[in-house]
Amino acid sequence: MKPNALLQLHPMTKFYFSLFILAVVLIVPGYWFAFSVFLGLVAISLLAGVFKEFMSIVVKALVSVLVIVFLMQIFFFPGEQVLWRWWIFEIKQEGVYYGLILTSRILAIGSAFVLFFRMTEVRDFVKSLEDKGMPPMGAYVVLSTLQIIPEMRRQANTIMEAQKTRGVETEGSLFVRAKAFIPTLTPLILSSIAGTEERALTLESRAFSAPVKKTSLHKLAKSRADRILPILFVLIILGLVVWRVVLWQTS
Repeated sequence: MKPNALLQLHPMTKFYFSLFILAVVLIVPGYWFAFSVFLGLVAISLLAGVFKEFMSIVVKALVSVLVIVFLMQIFFFPGEQVLWRWWIFEIKQEGVYYGLILTSRILAIGSAFVLFFRMTEVRDFVKSLEDKGMPPMGAYVVLSTLQIIPEMRRQANTIMEAQKTRGVETEGSLFVRAKAFIPTLTPLILSSIAGTEERALTLESRAFSAPVKKTSLHKLAKSRADRILPILFVLIILGLVVWRVVLWQTS
């Protein structure tokens, strides 16, 4: 499949795929399946041409969380089969197994949503929510929430660059960088407040709160795949649920 074919899927189709991954990972027992799902997501990121950005976010955002979760489980999860003991610390087989299950599911589910936002423009996702019936005010809240962190990051980088041109030392040890970051908090907060006021005035000048039906120049089209894939996701989930019920009854 060409990269454009994946990227041009309807935003809701890609969102349904993320929810589909969440459901199947929770339904299918064991950790090997969840790890294989992650490998499948890596393959999709390669096909979509977003592998570098996808893996960068996964490594930065998920790996540290997974390590902490796994260590907490292997040391503190109750069990009887002790694999290793030192002082007050014990690693039990049950803790290792549950830690692998938990971390594999977090990795698969988190990666699915990371891939979704790498393959989907925020404005397209918000527009698809509006098309599904979400009020414009709610859609704007979602859009603002998704954009606030990248926007504040850009503003912080701009302020840090301005500080650097004034001779403030912004690079070096952790203490030096922390000392340089503290003076940026005040202009960052003030610029964020000013930006919020400017956006509110802009929206009101365009009659955002007027009690009339809203129209949009931005349109999203659905392809045949966008109509088939959600149905396929539902059928697979129903089949897995039936399989789990039969497996539970025969065990």
